[in-house]
Amino acid sequence: MHNYTTIIGVIRMRKDHISIDKVRHRYGIGSSGISLIMKRFEESGLTFKEFEALEPSEVEEIIYPKDNLRRKKIPLPDFKAIYERLMAKGSKANLFYQWMEYKKDNPDGYQYSQFVEYFNRYVEEHYAAKKVSMAVERIPGERVYIDWVGDKPELVYDPDTGKMKQIHTFVTTVGVSNYMYAEIFENEKIDNFVKGTVHALEYYGAVPKYLVPDNAATAVTKHTKDELLINSTYEDLESFYDTIVLPPPAYKPKGKPTVEKYVDYLETWLLEELKKETYFSFEAINVKARQIIDSLNDQISKGYDLSRREIFEKYDKPQMKAIGDRSFTLCDYVFSKSVSENYHVYYDDHYYSVPYTYYHKSVILKATMYEIRIVDENNRLICTHQRSYRKFPKYITKDEHMAPDHRFYKEVNAKDGDHYRNWARAIGEDMYKLIDIILHSVKHEQQAYNSCNGILHMCDGRSKVLANEAAKKCIELGSAKYTYFKKIFNEFLNNDSSISKALPEHENLWGKDFYK
Repeated sequence: MHNYTTIIGVIRMRKDHISIDKVRHRYGIGSSGISLIMKRFEESGLTFKEFEALEPSEVEEIIYPKDNLRRKKIPLPDFKAIYERLMAKGSKANLFYQWMEYKKDNPDGYQYSQFVEYFNRYVEEHYAAKKVSMAVERIPGERVYIDWVGDKPELVYDPDTGKMKQIHTFVTTVGVSNYMYAEIFENEKIDNFVKGTVHALEYYGAVPKYLVPDNAATAVTKHTKDELLINSTYEDLESFYDTIVLPPPAYKPKGKPTVEKYVDYLETWLLEELKKETYFSFEAINVKARQIIDSLNDQISKGYDLSRREIFEKYDKPQMKAIGDRSFTLCDYVFSKSVSENYHVYYDDHYYSVPYTYYHKSVILKATMYEIRIVDENNRLICTHQRSYRKFPKYITKDEHMAPDHRFYKEVNAKDGDHYRNWARAIGEDMYKLIDIILHSVKHEQQAYNSCNGILHMCDGRSKVLANEAAKKCIELGSAKYTYFKKIFNEFLNNDSSISKALPEHENLWGKDFYK
């Protein structure tokens, strides 16, 4: 039971939106005790002014009725056993379940709210629930803290649906100045996390040693897909800005007290101001948000004769790295768990190739306005493509990515009859005549491309004279076909007489007998 001074002080601080943590430290009272006081005060139906004017005994009676005090004669639960059961590994017995067991044995025992109150007092007394806080000396310009505001009011009108859209508020603070940045987004996806981070650094005009994001879904997660995306995103940011992304330990909000404090602050001073108007685009609401943030940063800070902006310029920014003239290229990050058998990755109604050896492997596609970059699960670059905005072709394929048999098939079908005629003419006139005969021997010349391609490739790196002689022989025999050419050409290559016949006699040409 707490006295009048504590009760009134707790109510006053909470009505002034002072955090429960600060109230706890100010009055040495547990969170459950604060909740009980506020609950009983609200149930009284009195205004704070009326409540404060009551006699101290009346205030204490409202918060701690005598009926509850009389219950002290009832044996208290075995809180030690309850605590140990809660802490036991694999235990499913929560506090409410154990209260129900207690009530079975003590039908006239304490009700749940009082049971919880006494239990929390026991824990605070015996297990040091009242934690001490470490004094943290913040280093100027060392860290930029990042978070999303929890409150998501509906402030942007959607003309397509006629409904209001929720807003998501991205927040950062920096160094000793608590210099703030905020931006409004439609969602908290990773691309907006990146965009907000980039815009915040551009707003500061400098880069810290560490970026410290909250443990949000867009920041830290154990989900494989998101983890790969986040790692890739962080590495891109780190590489570009020469900084380090340093998330606080999971479930440890004290790892980023600065931004936590200003998330609460901006829920009042930014969002409450934004709620006074209706906006018809996210661009419009961000214009208003920037005006409010600039105004807040220009206010004089407690303990200083300077504004946050002036403190930032004096202490933080000189310790930070220059941001440079380049701007980080914002990417749309898309994870593909398994590359399909056609070794292409889908994005924006197009399919972009990767080397066929990446079939069934995980990749991440990064899309900018002009370029598609595809990396492996370790963020190593696999390939790049120029981004296509044309409706066709849908498949953007590099020849070097194709399987050998696929590349041959594409090569054959990508040429026309004139291509094969010109290729043949470079070997000799008889070869040109043979290819032309083959192209005219079918109803549709495309049906002959495969044979032409095979014949001409067979001549690569071999004697053009012999190839032309073999073509001439096929024409003379009336056998203008791939199979006949292959047989005759191989005979010419392996026959000594045909080689000697094909080569002219000259004193500088030595035969094979010379080397015996």
